[in-house]
Formats: sequence, structure tokens, C-alpha cells
Amino acid sequence: MPKIYEYLGIILFFYSKEHEPIHVHARKGEYESKVEFLIENGEIHKVIITNVKGSMPLKGKDLKNLKIFIMNYSDSIVNKWVDYFIYNKGIEFERITKKI
Repeated sequence: MPKIYEYLGIILFFYSKEHEPIHVHARKGEYESKVEFLIENGEIHKVIITNVKGSMPLKGKDLKNLKIFIMNYSDSIVNKWVDYFIYNKGIEFERITKKI
């Protein structure tokens, strides 16, 4: 389970054997949501935040902070997903401690 980011206590990560569409999981405590990136012509066309079966979704300020983070880091997340799952490259974990 490679962690890719931590933002204001929200951990963004991939499960080791993921599938398309490109997506990342976001967890804080017992809450977890999934962010899917729909790609068209090599560009992010749409971002969808969904619930994870068996988990309570992020809500309130944590969901708001996740949305702000995703708006600013979508390209980086997709690049890390491609590097890890397509090119089998290692990816670095980054901790963002200042609010965006």
C-alpha cells in the first residue's frame, strides 16, 4: 500500500494491486473516500469522489480539504499512478503541512 501524500492528516495512497480507472484512496482515521480521475486525450476530463464499500466517507472539513488538495495535485497524483502501475517505478511520499 504505497502512500503518496499526507495533507492535513489525510493520507492519500494506492492499494498495491489497483485497477483502472486511475484513482487514489484518501483516509483519515476510520473515514475513507476514493478519488477517480477520468482521462480523455491524455488530459484529466473529470474527477469523481466516491464512497469506499465498508467505510464511512470523509466529510465536513476533511472532505473540503481533500477537494482543495485534489484540485491542486491531480496531475501529480495521476503521474504517480502511471509511474507506479505502468512503469513499475518507485514513488516518493510527500507530506504537505501547510494549508493550500
